[in-house]
Amino acid sequence: WRAEVECTLLAFLDCGLPERGFARIRCPSCRHEFLLAFSCKARGYCMSCHAKRAALWAEHLAERVLLPVPHEQWVFTLPKRLRLFFLYDRTLLGDLARCAWGTVRDLYRAARPDRTAVPGLVASVQTYGDLANWQPHIHALVSSGLIDPDGEFTPLDRPPAGVAEELFRRRVLKMLVLRGKLDEDSAAGLLGWQHSGFSVH
Repeated sequence: WRAEVECTLLAFLDCGLPERGFARIRCPSCRHEFLLAFSCKARGYCMSCHAKRAALWAEHLAERVLLPVPHEQWVFTLPKRLRLFFLYDRTLLGDLARCAWGTVRDLYRAARPDRTAVPGLVASVQTYGDLANWQPHIHALVSSGLIDPDGEFTPLDRPPAGVAEELFRRRVLKMLVLRGKLDEDSAAGLLGWQHSGFSVH
């Protein structure tokens, strides 16, 4: 396994144990003090630290990032045939998020001639499935419409899932060809699959 796995596991075993390190916290007014054990801050593995990070991230999004407009969750997944590319080259995960963004942007823009308006999107990369298996995919929080440069929101109907899936599939395959992970013939063969293994829902 990767070095990060062992580091995360060892940090988790030390999480919250005062003998592994702590901070002394003192109130400057009443002089009351207490010890706070260090946490591992591991995302995904330590449920306590993960829940805290998720809550802080959600608060940050709600207060500083998202407009007060309707949003939906979109999930973009890949076929098993392609997942190993992302296991051995983690830089592809950023490209995968950009493929998801391009898919949403183009689908919503197709419904409106104004090319300056864009949807709002926050993408989160997840690399494991329900069984803790390697399954890179994207969770995206998407505004239910377009936002123009003046901040005006135009609600739009959700694009058909089949169209979104096909556009996402073509974007990912093109990206993998450009990154030298697939050749043109292999990509064309994958486009011919009746059940592609890609999913957008």
